[in-house]
Amino acid sequence: MAFTGKYELESQENYVEFLEAVGLLSAKTDHKVVTEVVQNGNDFVWTQSIPNWTWSNKFTVGQECELETMIGSKFKAPVTMKDDKISIQFPQYLFTAEISEDKLVMNCITPGEKGVVFKRVNKRI
Repeated sequence: MAFTGKYELESQENYVEFLEAVGLLSAKTDHKVVTEVVQNGNDFVWTQSIPNWTWSNKFTVGQECELETMIGSKFKAPVTMKDDKISIQFPQYLFTAEISEDKLVMNCITPGEKGVVFKRVNKRI
């Protein structure tokens, strides 16, 4: 499957600005992020880990799914995939993810005129 794999943070842009925009000012910014994706057809388990913290969501592309934010709030949203790019509308931002040149590229985009585009590039490990 295209997304299945374990990935390590390679680079990121606008992370601090994104944390400010979504109200997570106290989040650490100097940690090693590992993302593990297990894809079985349209079913996904998406897990991000840093030392002493793990966040995981299970979802199915093409369905409305119950998901959890980074701070533990639950919400429901449809999960879509178009042109091999996953999209999920979180309460405070739009999340997209795709595989590009064997790297997992994730974007979180906050709404509004002064929206922040947080981009994270992860290399396969």
